[in-house]
Amino acid sequence: QVQLVESGGGLVQAGGSLRLSCAASGSIFSISTMHWYRQAPGKQRELVAVITSGGTATYVDSVKGRYTISRDNAKGTVYLQMNSLKPDDTAVYYCRLRSRVGVRDDDYWGQGTQVTVSS
Repeated sequence: QVQLVESGGGLVQAGGSLRLSCAASGSIFSISTMHWYRQAPGKQRELVAVITSGGTATYVDSVKGRYTISRDNAKGTVYLQMNSLKPDDTAVYYCRLRSRVGVRDDDYWGQGTQVTVSS
């Protein structure tokens, strides 16, 4: 069983920065692909950034150049550094852990953390 606990959300003015953290319990973090999603009111959940176990990162176009995903396997934590924030970035942000090894398929979500960007 894996638990994911996000933190770091809050209220920030447009142009500001926040760093989200997602701490994972258990022993599979280092072999897992980690994701950050977000869901704004009335909208579908959107994949924002992904980082593989090997450290390869990808981003949705709307955050490229502004967001950076990173991971610390020793701490079992994935981060999302968000710079130049815009009101459109306002959403609940969720982290997700995926790991597929043999017949084992792990898929866990955190509880979410609210990010609000004021104009």
